[in-house]
Amino acid sequence: EVAHDSDTDDAVSPRTLRKDAVNYKLHFRNINEQQVDEICLDFFYKPHTITLLTATVLSLMYFAFTRDDGHSDNNLRVGILVVVSFFLVISVLAFPNGPFIRPHPAIWRMVFGLSVLYFLFLVLLIFLNWDQVKILMYWLDPNLRYAKREADIMEYAVNCTVITWERLLSHFDIFAFGHFAGWAVKALLIRNYGLCWTISITWELTELFFMHLLPNFAECWWDQVILDILLCNGGGIWLGMTACRFLEMRTYRWASIKEIHTTTGKIKRAVLQFTPASWTYVRWFDPKSSIQRLAGIYLFMILWQLTELNTFFLKHIFVFQASHPLSWCRIFLLGSITAPTVRYVQPSKQQHYTYEQHPSIHPSIITRLSGVGSGWQQVQQADPGLPLTRSTFQLILGDPEAFQGQPGDIIPPACPRSSPGPPTNNKHDITH
Repeated sequence: EVAHDSDTDDAVSPRTLRKDAVNYKLHFRNINEQQVDEICLDFFYKPHTITLLTATVLSLMYFAFTRDDGHSDNNLRVGILVVVSFFLVISVLAFPNGPFIRPHPAIWRMVFGLSVLYFLFLVLLIFLNWDQVKILMYWLDPNLRYAKREADIMEYAVNCTVITWERLLSHFDIFAFGHFAGWAVKALLIRNYGLCWTISITWELTELFFMHLLPNFAECWWDQVILDILLCNGGGIWLGMTACRFLEMRTYRWASIKEIHTTTGKIKRAVLQFTPASWTYVRWFDPKSSIQRLAGIYLFMILWQLTELNTFFLKHIFVFQASHPLSWCRIFLLGSITAPTVRYVQPSKQQHYTYEQHPSIHPSIITRLSGVGSGWQQVQQADPGLPLTRSTFQLILGDPEAFQGQPGDIIPPACPRSSPGPPTNNKHDITH
């Protein structure tokens, strides 16, 4: 009987393995190359390779023969835009659809292409020093020569014992709305209360750990606990998860726009094209999950925190306001890149990294390397004899001996053309 059972197991096991392999391949194909089953208009889903080739060649000829050699700076800008446009055309033709097909797979192919371009730009950024990066920023926007940090013009965590309704209401500004809307979108992406609340609370702890380097992380306890965690973050999480529950209960049956005969129905169907084609219930934690899966979730949360931390370090080290297009365009781009990436790591049986995970994970790490490199350069200017290893750890841990100046001052030398600041008598201040 033992021998018979062994033979039976040997006969069933390969079949089971083959079935699991087939199911995994089908699942991988659905995630990496989502197909459009119900095509409304065939014209919008055909490749049109020759049309795109003709349009790109004609546009290139137009820019090549109409450029003015006397405006080299403008020619360089147009040339960069044309290179990006050509790469996006290649992305539409060659890159996979990814997990999303709404409003059109071509849009998500271009998002993938932009993520690759952003990744390559960050690779270049690693080999530039702080002065070279600032020259590039001044070329993009000359007004950045006169930019100042929020910490230089605003005060944080002042008079925390004074709590009034007027003061509480004054904190509900555009940034509070950004917190609320941002967490609503994050909840739509993550689709799990536990992970959302864990990331929200650990981010507030991250602010406490890096408060010595980034002064705008200093907040009153009621601002951090009540306004940030409970109202803005918590309200956004609730709104996003409520939308997830609504989308999970919907029945998705899509009719072709050709089959709709009323004008109102056609307009409604066109608007619904910008809504999800389907909605997947996400189960991050499975009782049968392996240690590798648990480690992957921890890594996911760490990279999420690192990506958000990069936003604040970049605008602090390279000196630009949070309202500058460099800041919010980067946030919008990272949000678009993160959406398919999170969808890749959500399945509990995910075993391998896919195409779109690399352009999302690598920029987080490379951006951190660029920030640490530029910050270390400023530390070295304050103390040229400081070793790299020691200065890096002092920069991260916030040792006041790592650089001259007050905690939070990773302040580079000012551009010669910048407006001179008022004189100061504080020996610890670094003049602009």
